[in-house]
Amino acid sequence: MVYLTRRERFNAAHKLWVAEWSEEENFRVFGRCANKNWHGHNFELFVTVKGEPDPVTGFIINVKELGAIVREVITERVDHTNLNLDVDFIPKDVQPTIENLVMIFWRELEPHLRKRGVQLHCIKLVETENIYAEYFGPGG
Repeated sequence: MVYLTRRERFNAAHKLWVAEWSEEENFRVFGRCANKNWHGHNFELFVTVKGEPDPVTGFIINVKELGAIVREVITERVDHTNLNLDVDFIPKDVQPTIENLVMIFWRELEPHLRKRGVQLHCIKLVETENIYAEYFGPGG
């Protein structure tokens, strides 16, 4: 089994906030991430697929095609947006944390890759130089 990873980048803003909580409670739990004027990140998205290389091309999938899929399905739809308000596939009642985003991105990407005969292995989303989340799919 061979694992192939494609990295894409995007910039986006978000705010972590629970409407039912007081401002004090939101700031206690979320800190600066609860800023009333939002805050942004320069995200790095790593999409890892797995499979056996084609005997003729040597590819699991052409990396240009993989990049195009990731850009079309995810990064072009989230780049320079407010993740709380602007992205149609992020539910409005879900906190746009990196933990939730990797699961949401998986759900968006997996069908597109599967129909091209590629198995999605991992979504990794880097929010800062010190924080990232990885998701290996349901039950993973």
